[in-house]
Amino acid sequence: MAAKSFDMIVIGAGPGGYVAAIRGAQLGLSVAVVEREHLGGICLNWGCIPTKALLRSAEVFHLMHRAKEFGLKAEGLGYDLDAVVARSRAVAKQLSGGIGHLLKKNKVTVLMGEATLPRPGVVAVKTGAGTEEITAKNIILATGARARVLPGLEADGDLVWTYKHALTPKRMPKKLLVIGSGAIGIEFASFFNTLGADTTVVEVMDRVLPVEDAEISAFAKKQFVKQGMKILEKTTVVKLDRSPGKVVAHLQDAKGTVTADFDTVISAVGIVGNVEGLGLEALGVKIDRTHVVVDEFCRTGVPGLYAIGDIAGAPWLAHKASHEGVMVAELIAGKHAHPIKPGTIAGCTYCTPQVASVGLTEEKAKAAGHEVRVGRFPFIGNGKAIALGEPEGMVKTVFDAKTGELLGAHMVGAEVTELIQGYVIGRTLETTEEDLMHTVFPHPTLSEMMHEAVLDAYGRALHM
Repeated sequence: MAAKSFDMIVIGAGPGGYVAAIRGAQLGLSVAVVEREHLGGICLNWGCIPTKALLRSAEVFHLMHRAKEFGLKAEGLGYDLDAVVARSRAVAKQLSGGIGHLLKKNKVTVLMGEATLPRPGVVAVKTGAGTEEITAKNIILATGARARVLPGLEADGDLVWTYKHALTPKRMPKKLLVIGSGAIGIEFASFFNTLGADTTVVEVMDRVLPVEDAEISAFAKKQFVKQGMKILEKTTVVKLDRSPGKVVAHLQDAKGTVTADFDTVISAVGIVGNVEGLGLEALGVKIDRTHVVVDEFCRTGVPGLYAIGDIAGAPWLAHKASHEGVMVAELIAGKHAHPIKPGTIAGCTYCTPQVASVGLTEEKAKAAGHEVRVGRFPFIGNGKAIALGEPEGMVKTVFDAKTGELLGAHMVGAEVTELIQGYVIGRTLETTEEDLMHTVFPHPTLSEMMHEAVLDAYGRALHM
C-alpha cells in the first residue's frame, strides 16, 4: 500500500505544532500532525495553563487573608490541596479537548504515536497497532523540550519533584527547596509559599529571575523575602542526601558549604530539547546543546525540514512557538512571511508580584552601545493600584537617547503580564517616545503608569 502523502507534516502538537497545522490547513495545505502524548503539548497540559490555574487559587487564598483591609470578613480560612489540583487539571483538560476540536474542524489528520524520520520527506509513526509511513515535501519539527536533570538532583516523585510532580502534588510541602529561580522555579515557589510552605529558593546566578532587568529582579526579591521566602543567590546545590521523609541539601556559596533539611525539593534548572530518537543526525540536521540550529525562517538547512518552538532554542515561550508555526506554514504555502524578531517577544512570570518584560534591559542596552534614557514609575503613584490594594510595583522604560526608540520595558507588580502587551505593540511598530507621550491612556487604569514611565524618561512625569 502506498504511503499517505501530505503537503505538510507536523511532529508535535504543542502551541507551535498545532498552530502551524491550523494555519497550514487554512491556507489550503493537506496537513498531518503526529503527537505521542497530549494535544496542546506541555504548555497546555503540564505547563503554562495548569500552573496559572494553581497560581490563581493561591492568589485568591492570599486575598482572602487580606479581607479586613477591604472592609470584609472572612473566617476559618483554609484550602483543599486536592481540590485546587483537580481544578487545575480540569482547566487543562478542557483546553486540550478544544485543540482536538480545532484540528478536526480544520480537517487536519491527527496521528497519535511516536515519530521518526527514516528518510528525507518520510515520517514513520509507531502506534500500538504497528508502524505506518507518511510522506510530505515539508516537515515541521515541533517536539518541544523537557526539564533538565542534573546528576545527583534526579527527581523521584517522592522527595524530589520536577514541574510535573509539583503540578499534581500528593502532599503539601512543609519545608520546600526550589532549585532555580527562573520563571518555572519562582512560580512554584510563589504557589507553595502562599499556601504556607516554608520556602527556600536557590539560584546559581547573582540574582533571582536572572534574565530580567537588575532593578526589577531586586524589587521582586524584596517582595518575595517580605512574603517569607528565603532567597540564596550565587549558591549551588552540590548534593542531596535522601532518607525517608527527609532530604539533606548541601548548599555551596563563596563562603563554603552548609547543609539544610527539607521534606520536598523542586528542581527547575532549565530545559533540554527533545531531539533524540528522531533520526535527525542521519539526515544532516545540526544540533547544538540539545537544540536544532535554524535560520531566521526556522529552516534547518535540510531541504523541506523546519524546526519551531523550544526545540529551536530560546526564548522558550509558547507564544514564540505559535508565531513561528504561523510563519513556517505561510512560507510553505508560498506566502510572504516575516521572521520573528526576538526583541519583540515578551516574557511573563506569574509569581506574586508578577513580572513582565520586552526588549533590552538597561544593562544590555548600554552593552549594545546605546546611550539610554530611563524612566520609572511606582505603583504607589497610581490611583487604580491604590484602589486595588496593590501599591507595590514599578514600571521601567529604556529609550535610545538619540533616536527616541523604545529599546525595552520592564515591569513588576499586579497584572503586569496583561499590561506588557502595550509596549510589545510599541516595539513591533517601532514606536518612539513621542508616539507614546501623545497616546491617551484611560483613567483610572494601571496602564497610566506605562505613560508616566515614558514621561519620566524625559523629565516630564506628572504624578511623581
